[in-house]
Amino acid sequence: MPSRLTSGVLSKPLSSFQRLALLTTAATYFLILVGGLVRASGAGLGCPDWPRCFGSWIPPASAAQLPPRFDPALFNPTLMWTEYVNRLLGVTVGFLILATVVSAWRHHRRDPKILWTSVVALLLTGFEGWLGGRVVAHELAAWIVTVHLMVALVIVQLLLYATVHATRGSAAGGSSRLTRPLVVLMAVTVVQIVLGTQVRGRVDAALDAGVVRNAALATVGRLDFLHRSSALVVFAGSLLLVMWISTTFSGEERVTRWSYAVAGFATAQVALGVVMAYVSLQPAAQVAHLTIASLLLGAQTVLLLLAPEVTEPGR
Repeated sequence: MPSRLTSGVLSKPLSSFQRLALLTTAATYFLILVGGLVRASGAGLGCPDWPRCFGSWIPPASAAQLPPRFDPALFNPTLMWTEYVNRLLGVTVGFLILATVVSAWRHHRRDPKILWTSVVALLLTGFEGWLGGRVVAHELAAWIVTVHLMVALVIVQLLLYATVHATRGSAAGGSSRLTRPLVVLMAVTVVQIVLGTQVRGRVDAALDAGVVRNAALATVGRLDFLHRSSALVVFAGSLLLVMWISTTFSGEERVTRWSYAVAGFATAQVALGVVMAYVSLQPAAQVAHLTIASLLLGAQTVLLLLAPEVTEPGR
C-alpha cells in the first residue's frame, strides 16, 4: 500500500505521519465496510443497548446470563458479536485518529490544513460514536442511519485531505479547470449515496413486513428510479472525466491514474447495482455496493486535492 501510493501520489518516502494517516484512513474504510455488513446481516440491534451490550461491557455468553430487564428472545449470539466487534473496531479507529492528531501536532503543528483537519476528524469521531447510540435508540430508523453513514464519509474525507496535503505540500500555479467538474461529480455522488441509503431503508422495511427478498426492491418505487438515474450520471461523468484528463492532461501521470480509479469504482458500482436489481439482492452485494461507493467518493476527493498541481497545457 505505501509503495503504491508513493508512486501514485508522491515521489519520496512516506513520513511517520503519512504512514499513520494512511493506516487510519484504511481502518476507517474498513469500519465502513463492517458497518455495511452489520446492516446487511440485521445485526444493528444485536446489542439492544448502548454503549454496553445487554447491560454489560463484555457480551453475555448465554441468554441465561441476561439481566432481568432484557427479553431472552432478543439474544442472538451471532448478531450480538457482529455488532460488538463493530463497536470495538469503532473504538480502535477512534484511538487511531487520536494518534493521528498527536502526530499532526508533533510534525505539522505549523500547518493548520493538516493539524485542524485532523482535530475536526477526531471531534466528528466522538459525535459519530454518539450517533451510533442514537441509531440503536431509534431502532435503525433510515434517516439516522443515513446521517451516521454521511458523518463517517466526512471523517474519511478529512483524513484523506490531511494525508494528501502532507504528501504534496502547497501547490501553486496549477490548473483550476479540473476543480469545478470534480466538485459537481462529487456532489452528484453524495446525492446518489444518500438516495441509496434511503432505498436500502425501504428495502429493509419491506423485508421486515414479510416481502420476499427478490421482490423487496420493487416496493421502493420512484426513489429507486432516482437512485439508478444518479448512478448513471456518476458513471457517465466518470468516463467523460477520464477521457478529458487523458487527452488534455496526458502528461499528468498521478492525476490520470486517479481518474482511472474513479472510473473503475464507478463502473463496479453500476455493475453491482445491476446485479442487485436484476439478479439477486444478496447481503454480500449490498455490502460491496456501499464499500465501493465510499471508495469512489474517496478517489474523487484525492483527484480534487491533486487538481491544483495540474499544469495547464501550453504553460
